[in-house]
Amino acid sequence: MAAPDTTLLVASSGGHLAQLHRLHTRLPDVGEHRTWVTFDTEQSRSLLAGEDVRFVEHITARDIRRALAAVPPASRLVRRDRIALVVSTGAAVALPFLAMASARRVPAMYIESATRTAGPSLTARLLRPLPGIEFYTQSESWATRTWHYGGSVFDNYELERIEAQPLHRVVVTLGGHEAFGFRRLVERLIAILPGGAEVLWQTGSTDVQDLPIAARAALPAAELRAAMSAADVVVGHAGVGTVLDALDQGKRPVIVPRDPAHGEHVDGHQLDLAADLARRGIVHASSIERLSLADLEESAGYRVTRSAAPPPFVSNKRPDPAVRRRFRR
Repeated sequence: MAAPDTTLLVASSGGHLAQLHRLHTRLPDVGEHRTWVTFDTEQSRSLLAGEDVRFVEHITARDIRRALAAVPPASRLVRRDRIALVVSTGAAVALPFLAMASARRVPAMYIESATRTAGPSLTARLLRPLPGIEFYTQSESWATRTWHYGGSVFDNYELERIEAQPLHRVVVTLGGHEAFGFRRLVERLIAILPGGAEVLWQTGSTDVQDLPIAARAALPAAELRAAMSAADVVVGHAGVGTVLDALDQGKRPVIVPRDPAHGEHVDGHQLDLAADLARRGIVHASSIERLSLADLEESAGYRVTRSAAPPPFVSNKRPDPAVRRRFRR
């Protein structure tokens, strides 16, 4: 049984887990006792090595049936382990666990993904009526009295110009856990990458069996980060996890957002994120049609650094502490 001050950290694998892993140390209410809830993947096993982890059945985007099936185990975990706080960055896995936290009067925080630059996700909208949950956005543009802005996982990244070299090593990653294929990007890169370049392809669920590349669906987090560090440039979809991994390895990634019009995602949040990060200057964002070798070479001429330790993730208007007291057991 967990300690009575244990925080339950809940996130889908991929970008949601990458964000929560970076943000949880910036949250003032998360103590030393914590339990993670996520899906069993290469990423989660390597990223959370040494942590207390409870793996749950994978819940894809908008899969209401599996979300409902996760309610009983969520209820047992929140009750049995005497959880003091539940924190989630989504996606659908947040629904059963934050709903059970609300029902059992356990304080909870929902931190919206940094991909949501124009407004909350469907998960957040479904959770919003439930009492006892504090809501946070990583986009200051739509912060309100009920959606508190506390910062972003993209805080404090800076660019430095370096002398660009010919592209010898390239990492291409479509994310290891996306349910949607992104074959259009693979085909475009095959057409423009230099013939002599050494390319690591992480293609996730994209079917590339008939293409002339040696691809892997998913890599352990440590292996992918090492490959990014050694690469001249990183190219990927506009997923938060992909971008964060590249930035942390000093690379200014070239990102191409998935387009829901082509069945590459459920909505246009990657288009919004790509535009937001391009305004910050820390990525080069492109459509598939415009993507060129020159884009890759230009991005290889930058090094990314962090100016300082990221600040605490706090709200600009903390809720009344009495709200939390009413929901403590």
